[in-house]
Amino acid sequence: MKASAYVVGPSDGPGAALMDMGRALGFPVVLPFHSVAAAEAQSQQTPLVFFLFAAVHDVRILKGVADQIRFAPARRIRFSPMLYFSESPSVDAISRCIEMGFDDVITLPFTRPRVMARITRLIDHMQVYHETSAYLGPERKVHRGTGQFRRIEIIRSPSSGTSVLRDEMRVGL
Repeated sequence: MKASAYVVGPSDGPGAALMDMGRALGFPVVLPFHSVAAAEAQSQQTPLVFFLFAAVHDVRILKGVADQIRFAPARRIRFSPMLYFSESPSVDAISRCIEMGFDDVITLPFTRPRVMARITRLIDHMQVYHETSAYLGPERKVHRGTGQFRRIEIIRSPSSGTSVLRDEMRVGL
């Protein structure tokens, strides 16, 4: 796959395991996440950038990094796939990841075929994102309110990055 992966997490334990998994999945570039600026620079080489978040004891600590990515000025970063690798299927953790705009939460077992299937769903297929003042991420009914929001149709490609197919303002139901 001609995409890069940034691992958000510690350099050991779950973070190290995700670095190894990223390489096994065929990402030619797998790096630890240090800054959005570094990811933007990498996106000039590999237009599609994935963010793989390692399991943590409390997903709320990921909000700062998730917001940096989701509200980055560069489209290639803002609409990048964000995946959280959870060691337990906690409903609370999954709900919080959804609120932060994650594309997917993957729980054990982290087998190559299972993770590749989930990643494949995120590329070369149209995705619908919603943007409000506090949320940018995949369309989810929990983010449909009575206020105004942007509905953005995107497609991600390893060769060209993210393309916006449609971008329109709407009013919630």
